[in-house]
Amino acid sequence: MPQIQADKQPVTQITVVESEPDKQAEALSVMTVRARFMMRQPGFISISLHRSLDGRRIVNYVQWQNRDLLRSAHQSPEFRKEWGHFDQLTDEIDPNLYEVAQVMDGSQ
Repeated sequence: MPQIQADKQPVTQITVVESEPDKQAEALSVMTVRARFMMRQPGFISISLHRSLDGRRIVNYVQWQNRDLLRSAHQSPEFRKEWGHFDQLTDEIDPNLYEVAQVMDGSQ
């Protein structure tokens, strides 16, 4: 389960992946396999995959205990083995690290 708290900061990576609508399902499938691998890596907190309704984007919301452990997981050969195939399914991959600036919910 994602942990979103301004005072407790895991590292958060949000990656926007762009693809053609006819390739979104396959790209999401590859990302799901990778997410299952990442779940077993040190420092894992959560991964949430979101697909756009127009079929053009997938947003990957990742939380990890720290930046170094996330980097190690990304550099694993098992994580990278489908990279070439994944590149054929996507037009652009834009990963960035974030910190929580503000949290609001219905109780406020």
